[in-house]
Amino acid sequence: MTQPIDDLRAFLDASPSPFHVVKTVADRLAAAGFVQVATDDDWSELPDDGFVTSDGGVVAWRSPADLRPDSPFRLAGAHTDSPCLRIKPRPDSGTAGWRQLSVEVYGGILNNSWLDRDLGIAGRLTMRDGSHVLVDVDRPIARVPQLAVHLDRGVNDSLKLDTQQHLQPVWGIGRRSPGEFAEWIATEAGCDVPAFWDLSLYDVQPAAVLGADRSLLASGRLDNQLSCWAAADALIAAAPTNATAMIVLNDHEEVGSSSTTGAGGPLLERVLERHVLSRGGARADLLRSLSASSCVSADNAHAVHPNYTDRHDPEHQPMVNAGPAIKINSNQRYATSSSTAAMFQRACESAGVPFQVFVSRNNMPCGTTIGPITATRLGIDTVDVGVPQLSMHSARELCGTDDPPALAAALRVTFS
Repeated sequence: MTQPIDDLRAFLDASPSPFHVVKTVADRLAAAGFVQVATDDDWSELPDDGFVTSDGGVVAWRSPADLRPDSPFRLAGAHTDSPCLRIKPRPDSGTAGWRQLSVEVYGGILNNSWLDRDLGIAGRLTMRDGSHVLVDVDRPIARVPQLAVHLDRGVNDSLKLDTQQHLQPVWGIGRRSPGEFAEWIATEAGCDVPAFWDLSLYDVQPAAVLGADRSLLASGRLDNQLSCWAAADALIAAAPTNATAMIVLNDHEEVGSSSTTGAGGPLLERVLERHVLSRGGARADLLRSLSASSCVSADNAHAVHPNYTDRHDPEHQPMVNAGPAIKINSNQRYATSSSTAAMFQRACESAGVPFQVFVSRNNMPCGTTIGPITATRLGIDTVDVGVPQLSMHSARELCGTDDPPALAAALRVTFS
């Protein structure tokens, strides 16, 4: 498994923001012969292997030649965003002789995991004319320093962090200067001073294999870039015969998916409809196609924690390196049905990889994914699955090294 994990590590290190995920995936697709199509192009003749990008979202496909207009789609979905600290529009702040950056919490971060880490800055700059510039300052620039134990004697019993007051990083000393950050980031990106930006702080420590047996992978943004990697890898290797294999990597899942590139937005639906129209089909063909289609929503699962085994249902405790987990919730926080669970079980068995089942405790509500949203918008039978991991939503997360390739192998089967 060394080669796939090294490739995943390279993917993670190259993708410190959703916009970098899109670039990483697009570069890999293009290298494999996929053709990029613009959303405002004439789609009367689509390439058999193609993709579209939109801000932090990607949709890509591989189609056999001469498919019928009502042929089904085999979908795999994931999301490009991760919980983090984002730079505010007017970031220059500070007090008591320290220069600080004003940040906004994005998603449900583990607050304490961002303390005392060397943080870089990455994302997208928007210029006054509306053009964009990607930037990645992949060296230690900022740090959120924790208060010393001598000044907070009760910290080990009760750590409470006010997200407005206690998560503002330092990035130098001296008097704050309005406009300083904008000028600095423009110099780093080699462009004019931007009008606005979408910038995230991230831990610059590279993804790493760890453990005496090298069985574990530690990295930022495993949730959910791991699934993005697996979906793209599976699509490139897929050989579909009677359906279009397709991946959708949505943005903004961590904050509810309600955006133009989120699962609640129209991006995927429009691509599916235009595929049917490009084959000479009509809306009736689209509806027939959707009714025969399926979707695997891939988003990491909670592995059983050795120090908190009581947080799991006794009979549903996924372990790392024991295969992807099928995620089930009767209250529809996951879109899995018994039929779609069996579908993914067959895929794992065909791929020769193990699988597990995750159901949360009755007194421990679970999160949700793009799965229920995709199923609701399109009426596509959907299964929620994910690689088990620890430290979900931490600045640095942990999973097994066997599971990501296993997920990719199962997805290849669902495509092919």
